[in-house]
Amino acid sequence: MDRSLRAVILGTFTLRFSTGLTGAMLVFYLADLEYTAAAVAIFAALFYAAELVMSPMFGLLSDRVGHHRVMQIGPLFGIVAVILTWGFTDPYVLGSTRWLEGASTAASVPSILGFIAAATARDELYRGKAVARFEAATLAGLLVGFVVAGPLYGGLGEGSPIFPEGLGRLAFLVNALVYLGSLMIYRYGVAPPADLDPEFESGGPKRDHPGLARYIEILKGSHVWLLAPTWIAINAVLGLYTSQTIFQLVREPDPRFADQLLMGGFEPVQVSLGLGVGGLLFFAGLFYWGNRFKTLRRTTIILYGVLGGMALVAAAIGINHSAGFTDLARIGLVLVAIGGLFVLAGATPAAIGLLADVTEGYPDDRGAIMGLYSVFLGFGQIVGNLIGGVSAEGLGMDGILIASVVLLAIALAPLFALRRHEHYVGGPATPAVLSDDEPG
Repeated sequence: MDRSLRAVILGTFTLRFSTGLTGAMLVFYLADLEYTAAAVAIFAALFYAAELVMSPMFGLLSDRVGHHRVMQIGPLFGIVAVILTWGFTDPYVLGSTRWLEGASTAASVPSILGFIAAATARDELYRGKAVARFEAATLAGLLVGFVVAGPLYGGLGEGSPIFPEGLGRLAFLVNALVYLGSLMIYRYGVAPPADLDPEFESGGPKRDHPGLARYIEILKGSHVWLLAPTWIAINAVLGLYTSQTIFQLVREPDPRFADQLLMGGFEPVQVSLGLGVGGLLFFAGLFYWGNRFKTLRRTTIILYGVLGGMALVAAAIGINHSAGFTDLARIGLVLVAIGGLFVLAGATPAAIGLLADVTEGYPDDRGAIMGLYSVFLGFGQIVGNLIGGVSAEGLGMDGILIASVVLLAIALAPLFALRRHEHYVGGPATPAVLSDDEPG
């Protein structure tokens, strides 16, 4: 992996770390202020709404002026967002900071993925490893941010001589320095891809892009929409397990759900440690499945991931109602959850790989197409957070778990239609594509 690609992956990690850190600390802050689950869902939805709306625009811009240039815009939005979060408590200002954080991701992700798609165009295994590392860096950054958020915001341990009560709102300001680090990585670590786009060497656009008209033309000419329903449903499930689940774990226990062991009463530090352990398992799955691109079809890996997700949810339902279970039974449920999480991890790099394969037919529009990653992710996260807010208010943690099963079932149906159009061209040595042609 060359220097620029390593820098892009590192910058992805630090950028997502900042996003996760701010997002988790804001949830803790809103819990302190006794906001409702619905309010937390709205704040989360604002973030993903910005990502959904603005990703196509930044994707088109990155194709015009260069992926390495547009990815530098994201950290600037983030710096402004966390400074405002530190300085104001007004709910409308806090809502605007979530929009700015979403804009940060919208500017960075399409340009980063466009860069990765171009850099791995000639090597199938290299692409698998690169997208797996991108997804690993994304999730590692988010999860490390979640893990650090608890100690940083709520205290570093009883009797700690350094910030015994935590940094509180000051931690939002500290996060501005992390965003600045991401900017420096993109600015000085990522070289203009002259070998991929020679005309960028002089700073000029490689060709004229007619903007929205070109974007619509691309969407009409590809089968990327076959991937959309499955990818949106999977991201909706992931959306259930970010801010909404964290909120349910740390909020004041609701007497209506006294029989649910996962409903409220957990400390931020406990939640952070749990997320850290889960993250390590997920990363192991990412690297394992990312190295299977030459031997397994993308849709096969996604199918395994959905089934693994169902096993994970089934185990979580059992754990949530395990008050009368033996220790051995609980250990069994935990092992099933671990296995399900490991398999579920493969779905995300496989979906990104499919999207990158589509760009082979549109080499000058990689940023625009890869921007759809954020569109599908944003829409799925909005749906997941809103469903999570409503279901948690009515059924507690059970509501989130039941909603997960329904969404995973929805993901299966369009997956089989997508599989009929996916095949390898010239054998597994070349990228899989979405095509009308029958498999050769």
